[in-house]
Amino acid sequence: MGKIEWAMWANEQALAAGLIYATGGIVGVAGQFRSWQFAAFGIAAGVFVCLLEYPRSKRGKGTSVERTGQYCFTVCVKAFGPLTRNYYVRAFLHAALCVPGGFMLATVLGCVCLAIASLIYLSAAIHGEHWEPILPRTEPPKRTGESIKEPPQNPPPRPPPELRRKKVDNLETAAYDNPMSVTINE
Repeated sequence: MGKIEWAMWANEQALAAGLIYATGGIVGVAGQFRSWQFAAFGIAAGVFVCLLEYPRSKRGKGTSVERTGQYCFTVCVKAFGPLTRNYYVRAFLHAALCVPGGFMLATVLGCVCLAIASLIYLSAAIHGEHWEPILPRTEPPKRTGESIKEPPQNPPPRPPPELRRKKVDNLETAAYDNPMSVTINE
């Protein structure tokens, strides 16, 4: 059984938590709830978490699938160096950002989701994982079409070579012999 890549799970959880946190903040500000300043912080924190978590990390083994438009965010996240690559930093950052969300009902769900993401990031850091950017490939991918030298001549199912119909100039010899007599009854 393979090793669990905790960072991959934490990234998905944190991105969803950021969206939920920002949505709860929008509800709190639009509804002018009491202590709506916490909701405004929830909007800012949710957007920040979404921007931080949008670029996926390169997987340890296997293929890494990047999100659409991830490259721009990857460059920004990569620019902060060890602050964004270290999962201990991300775990404590998410834990600190989720605290104000606990003081308002509209942002509690985002707060809890972000706290869970923080714990998953802490587990990833303990297991020695760190963020690696997915960069574009420098070499073009191999083309599989060049390996096919000559395409098949007849569609499937293909009979064995000895039963295949041979092209003959004479139509009478090219026809199959039908064991049953065929007559036209008029």
